[in-house]
Amino acid sequence: METFDGISDRLASQGWVAAPDFIDGGMVRALGEESVRLAAHGAFHDAAIGSGAQQRVAEDVRADQILWLEAGGSSESQRQCLGRFEALRLQLNRDLQLGLFEFECHFARYAPGAFYRKHLDQFSRDSRRLLSAILYLNAGWGAGDGGELRLYLERKPDAASVDIQPAGGTLVLFLSERFPHEVLPATRERLSLTGWFKSRA
Repeated sequence: METFDGISDRLASQGWVAAPDFIDGGMVRALGEESVRLAAHGAFHDAAIGSGAQQRVAEDVRADQILWLEAGGSSESQRQCLGRFEALRLQLNRDLQLGLFEFECHFARYAPGAFYRKHLDQFSRDSRRLLSAILYLNAGWGAGDGGELRLYLERKPDAASVDIQPAGGTLVLFLSERFPHEVLPATRERLSLTGWFKSRA
């Protein structure tokens, strides 16, 4: 398990980090099972693009379904996970002076074949999203299952990229305004908890 200090160091040096075992296997299973159960009961809805009045569902751009989490968490596993994110927020503010004010997040479910085209997480008219966070909830994920996060290392058409496997417990952090990224299709259901550390204004 990578320490918070290690996460801070790598975030400072390259602007992104993939940290295995941010949460343990028991919490991966608990959150994954909770996500599946909630989806089966119709709690998820089709994800949209844009913000405010410009928000719309565009299945040719993204095909995932999401469920926003309450601020304090509505289950013990959610509360424990959000507590770990809060500890990380405080550490990053101490180490990097980022001014991270809050963390918001949702469950994300990608059915087999679903995708999310290349995009940036920070909205053009709202710069509060500073740091993107993706925590994978996929137990026993294999190399042939697909569903990688493709992170582009520069904001230009021919930028080099890195593919990150959505293995359960892995946390990916990156600067929201700096790194375009996309989600590649998978051959099985792909689950994550996706969120953003935000500034006050």
